[in-house]
Amino acid sequence: MSRKKKKTAGKEKLDIKNTGYSEGGASHQSNILKGWNPVKSSSKSDIDLNLNTLRNRAADEAINTPVGAAALNTSATHAIGTGLTLFPRPRFSELGLTVKESREWIKKARSEFELWAESKECDLYRRNNFYDLQDIAYLSYMTDGDAFALFRRKLPTSGNPYTLRIQLLEATRVSNPINSGFTTVNNVEMFAPIKGHRIISGVEVDKDGAVTAYWVSNKVPYDHIDLSGVVEWQRVEAYGKRTGTPNILQICHDVRADQYRGVPYLAPVLETLKQTSRYTTAELASAIVKSFFSLFFTSSGASGGDLNTILGQGIEMDPNAPVVDVGEYALGPGTLNALPMGVDVKAMDASNAQSTFGIFIQELIKQIGAALGQPYEVLMKNFTSSYSASRAALLQAWDEYKQRRVWFARDFCQPVYEIWLAEAVANGRIDCPGFFDDPRIRKAWSCAEWYGPTMSILDPVKDMKGSMLRVQSGLSTGEREAAEMTGSDYEDNLHQLAYENELRESLGLPTSNTAFATEGGEENGKDSDNDDNSEVLEGDEQGRGERTRRNVPIWRNHS
Repeated sequence: MSRKKKKTAGKEKLDIKNTGYSEGGASHQSNILKGWNPVKSSSKSDIDLNLNTLRNRAADEAINTPVGAAALNTSATHAIGTGLTLFPRPRFSELGLTVKESREWIKKARSEFELWAESKECDLYRRNNFYDLQDIAYLSYMTDGDAFALFRRKLPTSGNPYTLRIQLLEATRVSNPINSGFTTVNNVEMFAPIKGHRIISGVEVDKDGAVTAYWVSNKVPYDHIDLSGVVEWQRVEAYGKRTGTPNILQICHDVRADQYRGVPYLAPVLETLKQTSRYTTAELASAIVKSFFSLFFTSSGASGGDLNTILGQGIEMDPNAPVVDVGEYALGPGTLNALPMGVDVKAMDASNAQSTFGIFIQELIKQIGAALGQPYEVLMKNFTSSYSASRAALLQAWDEYKQRRVWFARDFCQPVYEIWLAEAVANGRIDCPGFFDDPRIRKAWSCAEWYGPTMSILDPVKDMKGSMLRVQSGLSTGEREAAEMTGSDYEDNLHQLAYENELRESLGLPTSNTAFATEGGEENGKDSDNDDNSEVLEGDEQGRGERTRRNVPIWRNHS
């Protein structure tokens, strides 16, 4: 803190010049900062008021630019992949079940859920199964900031004994019911028909701010192609009055305390993405033009008289006409061409390419990747650094993917499973004693884990050894490692291995465990330990350059 002395009435007075950030980031006197006066307002002003513009621009970047598409598709590939797989985990000790009884129940529940989830009958439109719906919902959530899923009911079919259907909604269909007769406060907020309730960007809240309903239009507002008639809104209660279970799901992650709608994933980097796209397009156009070998005929002036008179042999010529007829001249090996007097030929200089284009674009994409939580190497699939650097990039990206996956599983997968399980218990296909009697018991039956694709690995042998050590030291189980590594069921694997070993023995072949030990398993393990951190990855030329896909634990729904 600096102080300045002032004399007043024979006394010295200390005038405080600055405290804390007043001469730093909060300075209004600095030439750099005095014109920088942003205002942080409410989430309605900062987010909802700008949401339509953000969605449109984010969708354009996701569709029409390589980096924007890469950001969304890479996140969806690693976070969701082919879909998160259900692993029921009832708290068997709390439910009074033995381990064997619990295993039997889990097998039964998984089999029944797959009967519903793997069929397109689970989709109201009968176009996608549950795992495909996950991918659509995730990409919608990333592009628009949130996505919605309605629980609908239809009669069972011969291949699907369940009535539950999922209807995915475009985020823009959940909006304020304009021209509906309700009192509008502003573009974002309006009064709801119920006294004391408000509608904020299509989300109805009560006087305490709790979500009570969503307003869904019959088509996307301002859609001039849809011929279904005028736009009308339907109020959908967030929770059933009798059951208390959700009627509609909002897949979203809030970043503000009083936020009701999500922010598009690309929102923080939209400006940089657009500028990167424009720069790339300009450089591409320039490179294409310069790739042509072009000759230009120019007038160098006539030394022996007027050029028009010389070329036209005394006949006046149009001053806008070409200097020469290019059809009379040709380019070719050993070709001689005589030009008229006063005409010069110049080739276009193609040596002015921007040598800094690649470096500059790379730095911009690094900033974009950092803001999105996806390192440059992962975002651009560019693993040309050392093994350690590449693995560090993958690990950092994996933190982002796991976090997104947890949010998605909480908002979409687990609620769908709980609604489905309630129907399965109600129609008697699955036995869950006390399910409808006590919420605690119901929660114990509904616990589950969701597994999906994991981070690509650079050294599969090393990863396998780590998995084995975790099981041997009691830090994990074979069941969890099987789900994490391959997405398979440990018990099913054991039964299959037992059959395969029996078959190998009957044919006089060593069992699988013996074959692994005698056919170079230990040597491979030793080789994998001899890694050089300075080694450069070059595709398939080195073992660590090969990357595989596997499944890993995502989210555990335990109380």
